[in-house]
Amino acid sequence: MFEKHLPDDLKDKAPQFITHENGSQAWSFQDKLINTIGLNSVVGRPKEEYGFEPTSYAEIRKASYDVHARIDDMNVNGIVTSLNFASFPGFDGFMFSTVKDLKLSLRMLQAYNDWHIEDWCGVYPGRFIPLALLPLWNVELCVAEVKRVVAKGCRAITFPDNPAAKGLQSVHDTYWEPLWDVCNDNNVVINCHIGTGSEPPHSSDLSPINAWITSMPMSIGNAAADWLHLASLNRYPNMKISLSEGGIGWIPYFLERATFIYEHHSAWTRVDFGGKTPTEVFREHFLTCFIDDKFGVKNYKDIGEDNISYECDYPHSDCTWPYAPEILWECVKDVPERVINKITHENVYKWFSYDAIDMLGKENMTVGALRAQAIHVDTTPVSSGGKRPDVSSGPVTSGDIIKMFGS
Repeated sequence: MFEKHLPDDLKDKAPQFITHENGSQAWSFQDKLINTIGLNSVVGRPKEEYGFEPTSYAEIRKASYDVHARIDDMNVNGIVTSLNFASFPGFDGFMFSTVKDLKLSLRMLQAYNDWHIEDWCGVYPGRFIPLALLPLWNVELCVAEVKRVVAKGCRAITFPDNPAAKGLQSVHDTYWEPLWDVCNDNNVVINCHIGTGSEPPHSSDLSPINAWITSMPMSIGNAAADWLHLASLNRYPNMKISLSEGGIGWIPYFLERATFIYEHHSAWTRVDFGGKTPTEVFREHFLTCFIDDKFGVKNYKDIGEDNISYECDYPHSDCTWPYAPEILWECVKDVPERVINKITHENVYKWFSYDAIDMLGKENMTVGALRAQAIHVDTTPVSSGGKRPDVSSGPVTSGDIIKMFGS
């Protein structure tokens, strides 16, 4: 990642991958030590071990970090094209904004982007949609980096779902206008991953962790409401926001509520949707995705059939690998074929200005064609170990998980 994309005089200043005496591994950069090397990367394990947090690469399925193995696992899972978020810098790359030497940090962030675009996505055309990190501490640098990665063929960036929660300017601050402008002009999609701004809170230490996992996707609803009321959307018709890993079943009520509030309260709140309804604005600017959401798909008309896409959450614990096609089919089998096509690939390719069909040929993109290339892939669950929740009986609680990550 860094050896190839840095000059010799900067290589020793790059993020370093280290191994502790106990065998656990971590990333180190300036004054930061990042022990969560593969946050919740538990795909391929027995389900009993989904809560065992990986502490080394030996405890992670190879496809989590090796691009060639990733293609194998995508093939066996019937996934033709994927968009991948960063791990050690954070899903939004915010780690690079938290160190002392930001000039050096910018150079490392650019090296990451170059590696991701060229050496991860570039080696398998049609299989990965590039996603760039931004130097969030300076909007002018953000604009320059967007222009730089667009020239390399990348039209997607990751951005906190609520930057204000991280001490950055609010999305409503005019500070970000130059970024919205350059994304609008270059058809760059702004990807907001759940938890990158306002992480969903745990109700209490005694709450079963199931409660937190259940509400986690819907937590992006707060950010969705904030972005929906962004006045800049009236000025930038091509500004696109992807709500990553948020599910879709909650959206019909969300839009109904937004419409009621607009009609009932706008006389005093003075919110202006540019003569449009909240639903119209949502459908023009927001892409959503789901893993397993029969209710949401059934109500596609209330969400917008052009605003829904599928995601498989590889390599995290919600991932249904290697059975994504079978589980997805149960969600979409009763909707029209045109909607199935939009959900499974057409919407993503349109929103991200990405034409995998032209690169690969549609006959090579079916589940059957992909799995035919993966007959050698072993999908047998493998016990991998890792840091375990300290609980002897009863349900694992939020407190158990918080304690595990704090130790």
